[in-house]
Amino acid sequence: MLIGAMFMWGGTWIAGRIIAKEVAAPLAVASLRFVLAGLVVAAFALGSGRRLPLPATAKAWGVIAALAFTGVFLYGLCFFYGLQLVAAGRGALVVALNPVVVALLAWLFGQERMSPRKGLGIAIALLGCLTVIGNGDPLALLQGEVSLGEWLILGCALSWAAYTFIGRRVAQSLPALAVTLYASLLGALFLGLGALLEGAIEPAKWSLRVWAAMAFLAVFGTAMAYTWFTAAVQQIGVARASVFINLVPVFAVLQAAVLLDERLGLPVLVGGLLVIAGVWLTSHQKERT
Repeated sequence: MLIGAMFMWGGTWIAGRIIAKEVAAPLAVASLRFVLAGLVVAAFALGSGRRLPLPATAKAWGVIAALAFTGVFLYGLCFFYGLQLVAAGRGALVVALNPVVVALLAWLFGQERMSPRKGLGIAIALLGCLTVIGNGDPLALLQGEVSLGEWLILGCALSWAAYTFIGRRVAQSLPALAVTLYASLLGALFLGLGALLEGAIEPAKWSLRVWAAMAFLAVFGTAMAYTWFTAAVQQIGVARASVFINLVPVFAVLQAAVLLDERLGLPVLVGGLLVIAGVWLTSHQKERT
């Protein structure tokens, strides 16, 4: 289930790149994506006889709102605008840093120890991320030579790490389908408000490629993948589930090469391998502690 979710998330970078290149103001597409995803989740739940209980307290609703804001609104904002400027495969390599960010948050909030092996993994992953962001130059970020596109993609990693971390607060109180449904619909509302401010909402001018990409993002990249990931977190924990995110950039780079004819330079690929190696060290240590 996790491998399937990672394959679909790899594909979201290709679909997102198509939308970002063809639609100047993509937040309306992002909003419709999550509305459609919510409808698919609700239909699946009704068809399978599963209950979708509402959050019972204001605090639970607050957690859902935080999930919607971080994992849907902020991520969608950074994702689509970042992909207008950065290749799909390269963007996915940056977001592979997510488990390292989760480990750092867990350490800062006193929830996990920081061991030498974990610290080494974080350092290697950060070096690889700096190499990818700098398009082969790990010092580019420190020298202020990184463009807005790279900063936005880095924002994807940070917002998704926040979504994963916050998800622990609701993982045991609501079914995965309910979490996905309510976060998707509330996030769609946030994105819709952003689209109104953005202007230029012209669905009639969207190409068939844009509609197909949005359908893929909604049905596979959101409804199925988010639900499968949330269910996995509930069953095996956030640490073990996050390890599988290492597969997302691998699938994204392969699919981008086949479908978009993207070719990343050797320094960027080496940086990506450093990210994956560092994340593996960090996550492997988490499983052992």
